[in-house]
Amino acid sequence: MTDLTKPAVRPVNARFSSGPCAKIPGFSLDMLADAPLGRSHRAAVGKAKLKEAIELTREVLEVPADYRIGIVPASDTGAVEMALWSLLGPRGVEVLAWESFGEGWATDIVKQLKLVASVKKADYGRIVDFATVDFDKDVVFTWNGTTSGVRLPNGDLIPSDRKGLTICDATSAAFAMDLPFDKLDVVTFSWQKVLGGEGAHGMLILSPRAVERLESHTPAWPMPKIFRLTKGGKLIEGIFEGETINTPSMLAVEDYLVTLKWAKDLGGLKALIARCDANAGAVRSFIAGKGWIADLAEDPATGSTTSVCLKFTDPRIRDGATFAKAVAKRLEKEGVALDAGAYRDAPAGLRIWCGATVETSDVAALMPWIEWAFEAELSAQ
Repeated sequence: MTDLTKPAVRPVNARFSSGPCAKIPGFSLDMLADAPLGRSHRAAVGKAKLKEAIELTREVLEVPADYRIGIVPASDTGAVEMALWSLLGPRGVEVLAWESFGEGWATDIVKQLKLVASVKKADYGRIVDFATVDFDKDVVFTWNGTTSGVRLPNGDLIPSDRKGLTICDATSAAFAMDLPFDKLDVVTFSWQKVLGGEGAHGMLILSPRAVERLESHTPAWPMPKIFRLTKGGKLIEGIFEGETINTPSMLAVEDYLVTLKWAKDLGGLKALIARCDANAGAVRSFIAGKGWIADLAEDPATGSTTSVCLKFTDPRIRDGATFAKAVAKRLEKEGVALDAGAYRDAPAGLRIWCGATVETSDVAALMPWIEWAFEAELSAQ
């Protein structure tokens, strides 16, 4: 191990966490100086900031004009659960799970809401075959598996004339992948992923079909206050104009605004997607043909461009889980990759966040360090 030469170049920013994620390049707290701290979010200044965040989200994410966008509590989890509790019940349900969060939504639907649902699962590294999905039912799924490194490559198999609603957890896909909104009735995400925002705030995007369901369906279960999207059988429009259900952090809102403006100046959605593609490409170019490491995604068409998950494949490794954790620890100790270990429920390995706020040069600089850490740990076992 002592004979191994460390790579000469280090990532400038070693933050490769899959959430909260790296801030935008050149970020400084001074950028948040315009935040209306100590002011009510219901004051004119607070409402204006929240409305601007919704309008910029629509512009950068290219959300159709007739879709509602709301800022909601409890990050992406809160947004998904608001949708599940508010919309499900009138039709049959299919839940598609290819990673831990999809399995969590299945648990909510079957064990908490106690709905009869068909749960279709795929192992880590694969996705469910959408050709087998019954879209006459409501369908719940993640677009990109943050913990499994696989994604839906497109929405071609989602019918435009579907009878059920499609409820899509897009938290590590929004702003990084081309989401076909005409195929999606509910889209959720949090600020902390692709745009590197702060935690605790979720985004809920509803199609006209989803709004129609909300106004025509009364859930059979009690609805907590923070889940209530209607009053008197009508959508609470204020939620989608910046009148949040509970108190948001105006500092976090300002941070989101700064990031959205950065994304707009960069070139919008296409530019963000291109950055993610380049980052993921740097990882996959490095591992190509190597016998000791591989992409967890089995089909390249489904490989994530944000949460790229890697597995060690060298037969000399004695204990895969222990080995992978030791490599991640070694990378962190060297200060070249922070929080790059696989998710706790996922197969042992590494997870390299490649979202839009990460520089491709940093991803490229990290790759030789992974090989160095692998060789060092192999000789130490």
